[in-house]
Amino acid sequence: MRSAVILAGGSSSRLGEEKALLLFGGRPLICWTAELLCSVADEIVVVARDEAHACHLEKATEDWLSDRIALTWDSVPGFGPVAGLDAGLRKARGQFAFATGCDLPFLNAGVVDRLFELACCKDCRGEGYEAAVPVQPNGLFEPLHSVYHREKMGESCRLAVENGERRIYAPLQQLHFNCVPMELLRPTDPDLLSFFNLNTREDLERARSLWPKRQAKYRLRHSALESDRRYRPSL
Repeated sequence: MRSAVILAGGSSSRLGEEKALLLFGGRPLICWTAELLCSVADEIVVVARDEAHACHLEKATEDWLSDRIALTWDSVPGFGPVAGLDAGLRKARGQFAFATGCDLPFLNAGVVDRLFELACCKDCRGEGYEAAVPVQPNGLFEPLHSVYHREKMGESCRLAVENGERRIYAPLQQLHFNCVPMELLRPTDPDLLSFFNLNTREDLERARSLWPKRQAKYRLRHSALESDRRYRPSL
């Protein structure tokens, strides 16, 4: 069984709008993200800032989100993404879970599917990995575009919260993870737009200009992945 955790509790201070509820094609962005992830995961967990925010998200998306979506909220309000991931992994049930933010309009299901595969394989010594983490050419990690062993990363996040460590990089260091060069994912996503996130108004304008021509391609790809998923054995 595969899980996906969407962190939706950020403040969106630079953008000035609730990222999860930005409209694309007449629907909140988080609904597109959840729909896409349903093609490669068996359950979706959305993590809000707090209980009130979870209720707000549920009401705003009730016409679109399916019964495969579960809502929860940060284990420590205001603590940041480590607390969000802690809460999401507690709620999830799959052996491995993809973790992402709610601000990636061109998240690519094929890339996510490949990361699940790379998280489940073994290293050159025959040891199993506990995560698959994309790494940029400059060496920076993409921890919110990664697949984690749910129990291992969950334990690491809980320890980080207890120690007051807010960076996801800290719990990640406790895992044996597969460093995935982003170039390895380019055959699936030639422009690597899966990693494009919304931080500024300029980002939002660019995303909306790209949206129409990308959406048609994605629908075809995600439909094929959803068909494959139905016949994939649960892990």
